[in-house]
Amino acid sequence: MATKLNFRRIAAALLLFGISFGYVEAAVVVYLRTIYNPIRARLHPGTAPNDLFPLITLPQLAAEKVPVQRLLPIEILREAATLAMLIAAGLAVGRTGRQWTAAFVVAMGTWDIFFYVFLKVLTGWPASLLTWDILFLIPVPWAGPVLAPVLVALSMVAGGLTLLRVEAGGVEFRAMGRHWAGLVVGAVIILTSFVWDAPTLMAGGMPHPFRWGVFALGEGIGIMSFLHAYRANRVIKT
Repeated sequence: MATKLNFRRIAAALLLFGISFGYVEAAVVVYLRTIYNPIRARLHPGTAPNDLFPLITLPQLAAEKVPVQRLLPIEILREAATLAMLIAAGLAVGRTGRQWTAAFVVAMGTWDIFFYVFLKVLTGWPASLLTWDILFLIPVPWAGPVLAPVLVALSMVAGGLTLLRVEAGGVEFRAMGRHWAGLVVGAVIILTSFVWDAPTLMAGGMPHPFRWGVFALGEGIGIMSFLHAYRANRVIKT
């Protein structure tokens, strides 16, 4: 079982990885916007710089002579590679499935938070936490106000570090089936709130008001499931 010193080292490594990877991701977005912003300005002349909506559709990109058939698969594979790197970071420090999951969510949450921090520093975007962003493209566009993924990321980092800290103290963090089910259900509901408008966005439309109620339901179920598992572990330890 990991020691307290190992917890500090592992936590520092995961946080450093997430922060630096967040900068790399922000830099990639700066390059992508340098390519696509001039096209967006021609197609949607009334939009402000760095506005993401309405999205440039695939037919519009093809009409602009952008090699969509080559660039889109590259971008999708880049996102898949990003997930693979975060998974690898978790595997490198986790000795069990629980520890791997905790390390993965810490790295991913830190990466997501500092992606927005560095993007703000580099470009001045987002204007606020309520600015909409494209979060992911696999398998369809995920979208929502920046505040939503940041809240998810904060809960991921807090939960992951808590689990690693408990196990570093020599106690196995036990989660029952209902706890894992709650976490999965919460994640699915949150994902639903992000992809709710995917058909509209893919057709070049503007996003509708974000489904904060759906998001809050999923976030609440996930947090309560984790807290119930944590409380059960405290009782067992006592």
